[in-house]
Amino acid sequence: MKQITHNPIRQQKPQRVAIFSGNYNYVMDGPVRALNKLVAHLESRGVQVLVFAPTAKKTAFEHCGTLVSVPSIALPGRSEYRLALGLPPKQQCILKEFSPDIVHVAAPDWLGHTATDWAKKHGIPAVASFHTRFDTYPRYYHMAWAEKYITRLMRRFYRRCERIYVPSRCMVDLLQQQKMAKDIRIWSRGVDTEIFTPARCSHQRRSAMGIKTGETVILFVGRLVLEKGLGVFADALDELDRRGTAYRAVIVGEGPEREHFAARLPQAIFTGYLKGQALAEAYASANIFFNASTTETFGNVTLEAMASGLPAVCADATGSRSLVENGKTGYLVPAQTNGAYADKLELLLTDSGLRHRFAKAATEKAANFHWANILENMLIEYSEVIASAAESAGEQPQTAGVLAAE
Repeated sequence: MKQITHNPIRQQKPQRVAIFSGNYNYVMDGPVRALNKLVAHLESRGVQVLVFAPTAKKTAFEHCGTLVSVPSIALPGRSEYRLALGLPPKQQCILKEFSPDIVHVAAPDWLGHTATDWAKKHGIPAVASFHTRFDTYPRYYHMAWAEKYITRLMRRFYRRCERIYVPSRCMVDLLQQQKMAKDIRIWSRGVDTEIFTPARCSHQRRSAMGIKTGETVILFVGRLVLEKGLGVFADALDELDRRGTAYRAVIVGEGPEREHFAARLPQAIFTGYLKGQALAEAYASANIFFNASTTETFGNVTLEAMASGLPAVCADATGSRSLVENGKTGYLVPAQTNGAYADKLELLLTDSGLRHRFAKAATEKAANFHWANILENMLIEYSEVIASAAESAGEQPQTAGVLAAE
């Protein structure tokens, strides 16, 4: 195999990174988990990081790194999230004094636009990570007409960045088709296989949730919001009921649609929000994972389920296509295919041998997603962007902190 060599200049480690996000610690979700992991890794490698984001009186967890609060208001219709009101002079002074080598924006919101404007004005390279398919959300709120306009706005934003980072190959393909940006790279996601493992299966946990011996559990994990495919999930379980197929549904998560979702699934077990060992045990104590969402850029919960030994039935969409191997670790179902979800769920519910084979294959595949390698690759990406910007400006980057020498 040909040995890959790197230009030492292109391996220069950044000293200071500024990250901008619409959420960093007040709601736990996949993007927030990835950003906190990234900040912790950067600081462990000697990089200083400032995170600019809205804050709330109540936080969901203890965040990593130094957080600079920016003014915000509750997002209309989704008050659990906050809308940042740009980057006021006070925060701009903090940013200027910090003097970042690179700016990383995590959402195409007002804060993200302000941050990229600041970066351009001060000659600092800006990159973006693409976490959420915001343009697909109108489909779930009777506003499908708005999708193309939101896509245009997102395209205008992302084309201003040197590179954008997406979590999977299928997202690269999609955004290239949409001509979303000039340079699209992969920043994948990882899973902690010491936490999420089949060994966490707990008969005590099953009993505490009201699951009887011998019952086969279909699990949902995620925010209880329409864009997570809750309607499709409920319709598929209704079809299983019509067929007389036995199962038990467990729903892990909270959100504004909980009351409506609980009314649609009166026999399901709703645990509320779980984390840590309780979440790991909920995964490993189930039998099948079901994710009908078509709006994900990466299925963090799907990967956690796979690591926990669950075969997955998912929408054949960007969030799952890079994780689930159809017919090997689970099933990918074409979106909006009536009865198809129930067909695949029924196969796994009624064939324990098939279920166990898929579970073993899923666990083996999940073991390939190592956070350490993924996060270190992002640090190298930063280094390349900084070096490229310096070369374009006719400057010679400092040679301190060369990655290749560490």
